[in-house]
Amino acid sequence: MNYNTMMYNKSHFIFAPIFLLALGIFSGCVEKGVQDEVQYYTQEDYDLVNKFNSHVHLYTPDNTYINKAVDDNFKLLSFLSSSPGTTGRISVPEQEEVVMDQIENYPENLFYATTILDPYSFNEPDWVENTIEHLRQSFENGAVAVKIRKSIGMEVRKPNGEFVTIDDPKFDPVIDFIAENDKTLIGHIGEPKNCWLPLDEMTVGGDRQYYSENPQYHMYLHPEYLSHEEHIEKVENMLRKHPDVRYVGAHLASLEYDVDELAKRLDMFPNMAVDMAERISHFQYQAADDWEKVRNFMIKYQDRLIYATDDGMYGPKPHFGAELTDESQRTVDQIRQATEENYRRHWKFFTDEGAMTAPKLPEREFKALRLPKEVVDKIYIKNAEKWFPDIL
Repeated sequence: MNYNTMMYNKSHFIFAPIFLLALGIFSGCVEKGVQDEVQYYTQEDYDLVNKFNSHVHLYTPDNTYINKAVDDNFKLLSFLSSSPGTTGRISVPEQEEVVMDQIENYPENLFYATTILDPYSFNEPDWVENTIEHLRQSFENGAVAVKIRKSIGMEVRKPNGEFVTIDDPKFDPVIDFIAENDKTLIGHIGEPKNCWLPLDEMTVGGDRQYYSENPQYHMYLHPEYLSHEEHIEKVENMLRKHPDVRYVGAHLASLEYDVDELAKRLDMFPNMAVDMAERISHFQYQAADDWEKVRNFMIKYQDRLIYATDDGMYGPKPHFGAELTDESQRTVDQIRQATEENYRRHWKFFTDEGAMTAPKLPEREFKALRLPKEVVDKIYIKNAEKWFPDIL
């Protein structure tokens, strides 16, 4: 064998395995690329996917809404409320009794968040002790979270006339108790920025309807009250004092008007997430102007966004995120239809592509976001399991 033949055989011996190894790596990369290809849901997947609606109000034994949600593979988190006006003057203990009875019938699909027993007695000397005792009993009954509503900052006042706000030192032991028990604090603090605008300047129809019917909360009519910016500042103060509390800002934390402003707070407070209750239309409004920005926001903050609607059954007068007429006369079929339409419209917005409209934006067309399947799963259930771990 000559020298050249020996070198050829030697190089072949050395480089053949290297070639095979490289081929294997390339093949593996191709295979991995196929596996990692972005996947999307379709409209037909709606019925099959497990979902969670993290913000509803169910204060009646009527199970029409729950049955429809269960049929559509939804689990529900029902909020107790300390507002006598919106609950038909059903007390917090009565609400708790109703929802606990419903949970017995739907133990796998229904959970509840308790609330402050009586924020209006804030100035009483035993308010902290009574509040903590009520929360302790609610936790023993199975409550997975605590909601504090907008009466803090908008209704309850100190003896000197100042509004009680969420960063008041008197709240500190209450919030500490929530954190120590590994429960989630849900804050409906403030209102959408539209609340400080005249009705004809509001961006979405739902807000125009709500504030025309509830002028006591229309801050444009009450310039002597706290500003929108002050409400946001009070929440920030509270979160700085309580970095260990798991916090979900209801209604997109009242920062629904600008995804950039919401992103700032999510960056600022890693212990904070938001639910979308009654604010998805604000995403749609912004998407009409800058679809890419809204979609990029949803993808970047996919671990911090929780699906919710703010639907409710208050007894004789149901309320729904969808705007429909003659609420007091709705039949079972109408309730189911309203629920179905609202749920499927949201699913279409998050999963589909192309132009669409919504009842709260009748003159404004926007594109559906077509979010990746992984993002949709987080929004619809995985984030709820993360931020409300007791639902698992």
